[in-house]
Amino acid sequence: MGMSIEVTNDNFAAEVVQRSYDKPVLVDFFAQWCGPCQLLKPLLEKLAQEYDFVLAKIDIDQNPELAKTYGVEGVPDVRFVVDGAIANGFVGMLPEPQVRDLLTQLNLKSPLEDGLDAIRAARTSGDLGQTKRLFGELIQTHPEDRRLILAAAQFLVSQNSLESAEKLLSIIQESEKPYFQMAQAVRGLIQFTRELATLPDLDSEAGSLDWQYAQAVRATLAEDYEIALQSFLAIVGRDRKYRQDGARKAMITVFDLLGDDDSLTKDYRKKLMQTMY
Repeated sequence: MGMSIEVTNDNFAAEVVQRSYDKPVLVDFFAQWCGPCQLLKPLLEKLAQEYDFVLAKIDIDQNPELAKTYGVEGVPDVRFVVDGAIANGFVGMLPEPQVRDLLTQLNLKSPLEDGLDAIRAARTSGDLGQTKRLFGELIQTHPEDRRLILAAAQFLVSQNSLESAEKLLSIIQESEKPYFQMAQAVRGLIQFTRELATLPDLDSEAGSLDWQYAQAVRATLAEDYEIALQSFLAIVGRDRKYRQDGARKAMITVFDLLGDDDSLTKDYRKKLMQTMY
């Protein structure tokens, strides 16, 4: 897999330019006095172990010639080097998901991401045994990865192992945005599961708010998010006070599960605003 090395003006050509013909190189221009640099450094080092790229770390105070040659005006400044060609990456601290997106644009993929893709495929096909096996293998090799923790917690909710899911989610701290936001959304799934267990048999009350809410919750837990959002939105339109504005709050949970960039999130956020105002 990848590696992390210290680079100076003397070895830049060999360690960065020449290496880039074998695998991509991420050049991290940093300074010891730079706070964001110290935050970004462990993230890049972690990703270098996960992905197949070389992390070349250059202290601009020790190597001012390189900083001047490549027009470094602020740090951290990360550049991408592929086949000898140096391209701009980003300046400043970025959240981990955004850094991963940039790596994806370089056609880099980690074994962990391959494993998560395999888990999604196994869940979609309904292969419970394969899903459990894949989770077990990944957790052994990546026990601290937040994406894996969130995926495992969501799977545990689907299996009604709510206490185990809560234990996993407790690992993610509030400072770990946006992972904490997603953890809160999975906690919302746990709440939905418990609410559903307390609702009476509503077949005889088809069309009631309780019946409609139960249908929306079931759709959410089945990951049929469009049906869920349609049903929650209808409740918002009928009675904002129902379950202390519970339908609107439920829609926020679904938005967080889907993410801000999902087309359903964008569409139903607009519809929710129109319904409320």
